[in-house]
Amino acid sequence: MAIGTSAAASAAALSLGLLLASLLASTVVGSFVSPAVAEPAAPTSEQSAALKTYDNTLKSFVSILRQRRAQIDSHQPLPDLPGQAIYLARVEMMSAYKDLTDALPSRIGRANRFGIPPAYFDADNEPLLDEYRKLFDAMEAPPAGAQSSETPFKDVVDLATVIARARGLDAAAAATAGRISLGLFFAETNGKQNAGNARSNTYKGSLQTGPSEDRNGRKKWAAIKPSIAALDPALSRRDDMEEARVGNFDHRFNHWTAVRDALMNAHADIFPQVPAIAKALPNPIDQMKLFELIQIIPSPTRSALKSGDLVNYRISEPRIMGYLRNNSIFAFGRADRARASASFREILDAMWLFSPKFEQALAKFAEIKAGKPG
Repeated sequence: MAIGTSAAASAAALSLGLLLASLLASTVVGSFVSPAVAEPAAPTSEQSAALKTYDNTLKSFVSILRQRRAQIDSHQPLPDLPGQAIYLARVEMMSAYKDLTDALPSRIGRANRFGIPPAYFDADNEPLLDEYRKLFDAMEAPPAGAQSSETPFKDVVDLATVIARARGLDAAAAATAGRISLGLFFAETNGKQNAGNARSNTYKGSLQTGPSEDRNGRKKWAAIKPSIAALDPALSRRDDMEEARVGNFDHRFNHWTAVRDALMNAHADIFPQVPAIAKALPNPIDQMKLFELIQIIPSPTRSALKSGDLVNYRISEPRIMGYLRNNSIFAFGRADRARASASFREILDAMWLFSPKFEQALAKFAEIKAGKPG
């Protein structure tokens, strides 16, 4: 995880510290509403409390960003699950901002380049999320020996497409499965192959699977391999090469086998339903969101698909709602966190943090279909 030379690291840390201090100061000063704005001159107790909470969570977020950056740049050992504290601090900051804008609607500002609804995030703090992403990139860098691919995006599309064909889909529906699966790659790792996981010691690799899920996927792939070989002999040969390459190494850190096994484990059984899913959810991003929910809450999602009324299928089990919140769905602000149940339509709408990633996937899929390197 070394980043640059010692001198460069010191300079970067100093620059970051000055930037974060400037951002924090300007935000905290800006937190107090000018009398010229159409808000009451004297804030209510609720507004004052919301303002104080937000300022405190913003300070905490800045503090943990600085701490983790200093640890990385000075090559200090990182704590177990080093991304968890940063993630939780971001959630708390956004939650407090949503509570603040609920109490003071005039605090809702301009749009931000992350696609976060302005009621949940102050665009002046964009550099903080830039640093957040850079820290995760450093903490989730592939391990030594990870086996990358020169065509990671095309690999995802090709594998998903041929698996879908082997499960009986026609060419058009199989292409939809390929597009959806590319969305999963972006949702799980921002499109970075062989990624680690700074919030989990279990889930790793290009589609973030655990050891048991990977083994299950490998067994399912072996069972379907003869059909794959008949449909696409060239892809089957590539698969043989990757199997030989990975040998006894962790299959989750060979991009090809990681994607293959993850799709076989969790999604191949759903591929035959792609035409029905596309009919129920015509929006390609909604389709990707649904398949991401198979990663997050697999059993309820499968039940919703079987129900015959996908979008109106409702979940209310606290444990499942907790899984959603742990993945930034209904996680921000008291109103969201107070939800005791939600329909799948409401869940899909609440997955706005995933939307920019899926838009990236759509753009990359268009490039692949146009014949550009993937």
